[in-house]
Amino acid sequence: MQMPRGLRRIRWNWRYAVKSYLGGSLWLVPILALVANQAFRVVVQWIDEWLLRAGMLDDTNSLLALSVTGARSLLETVLTLNLSFLVFTFGSLLVAIQVAGGQYTPRIIATTLLRDNVIRGTVGCFVFSLVFAVQVLSRTGESVHQLDIFLAALLGVISLMTFLFLIDYAARLLRPISIVARVGQFGTQVIRVIYPDPTVRPKPPVTRRLGEPDRTVLHADASGVVLALNVKGLVAAARHADGVVEFVPLVGDFLAVDEPLFRLYGNASAIDERWLRAAVVLGTERTLEQDPAFAFRILVDIAIKALSAAINDPTTAVMAIDQLHHLLRLVGQRDLRGEEVRDAAGELRLVLRTPNWEDFVHLSCTEIRHCGAGSIQIVRRLRSMLVNLMQTLPRHRHAELRGQLELLDRTIDEKFAFAEDRVLARVPDSQGLGGALGIQPLDEALHPED
Repeated sequence: MQMPRGLRRIRWNWRYAVKSYLGGSLWLVPILALVANQAFRVVVQWIDEWLLRAGMLDDTNSLLALSVTGARSLLETVLTLNLSFLVFTFGSLLVAIQVAGGQYTPRIIATTLLRDNVIRGTVGCFVFSLVFAVQVLSRTGESVHQLDIFLAALLGVISLMTFLFLIDYAARLLRPISIVARVGQFGTQVIRVIYPDPTVRPKPPVTRRLGEPDRTVLHADASGVVLALNVKGLVAAARHADGVVEFVPLVGDFLAVDEPLFRLYGNASAIDERWLRAAVVLGTERTLEQDPAFAFRILVDIAIKALSAAINDPTTAVMAIDQLHHLLRLVGQRDLRGEEVRDAAGELRLVLRTPNWEDFVHLSCTEIRHCGAGSIQIVRRLRSMLVNLMQTLPRHRHAELRGQLELLDRTIDEKFAFAEDRVLARVPDSQGLGGALGIQPLDEALHPED
């Protein structure tokens, strides 16, 4: 089938993968710093020559007025400082990755630590200062280029200040609240992109019965996790062919060789399967770009690891539930749009599955309820979340929340032997323990229609 001109680029997945890789690569900023340093060196050399010709600067008594020996000593100090800063930064980053992966979850390494622009920017600053000092040192012979020495000293001071800032920033970054808040921010962004429309009361399903597919495209490359899908491109291709394309796996699913990738209906069966495969990005680990459930997964992993016997930190789990509460409210306010994507004319062009409301609720509650069943902090915070969501979300979201409340009550009855503990555990508390004042009574929250 002849594709329209705008759809002939069959390597969308390559472009997406490269963009995603560069967005999470630590080495890219230092490379850019090297390039910027070369351009900066040319500009500085031109300004230096212009000042000398204009008589506004000489080699002996301007700016820092350093001798050759003093200039070399200063440059060697700047060079040593920046080299030490780089070694310390990378060594600390490796330690931080090990600690964060063991204390929280390994899934925050690629999604949070390696994508942090502050860390990458500070490394770029150190590389820039280091290379500039080396270049100036290599030019310092019988005479001293005073402008170069002044700028090298200035960059050394900036690097020192940047290093002190990095220590403070890294200490704050690795706190539990910083980790879970950052995951929550990423989750908020992807939910707003994937589900842009507000929710409406559900109507009877009108999904078109597609019948048997005219053609099935199997996955032929290496196995991997589905990271992203070119939704706009697939809709445009199906519209051009006047057919329907069904994407079989979920974003975030593991896809093995020879598993169904697409089912094609009608004239869409003529679409080039190479182009279809190129509309899907696979990788080794889930990412947040098009996978809203992955943000929930990371937060739940942090919570249940904090609740493990080895760590026993329910307060960190409460912080994770705070972010889950926010994300659940956001998801509950959005139209999860079912399985159908239509073109501008309203014709069905693409069928793909996305997590529904029940999926998000079970993901947020089930494992935490099981792992934190014996913690009064956790059951009170879970109840507070469920009650608040029932108070703030539309009524058609309440059924699953009510079911989770019933399961929570049964869990409390099983885990707490004393009646006094059971009464305490049934009080909704936004802080887990210590913040229950002013909470609406539970029976009113469960029966708002009364």
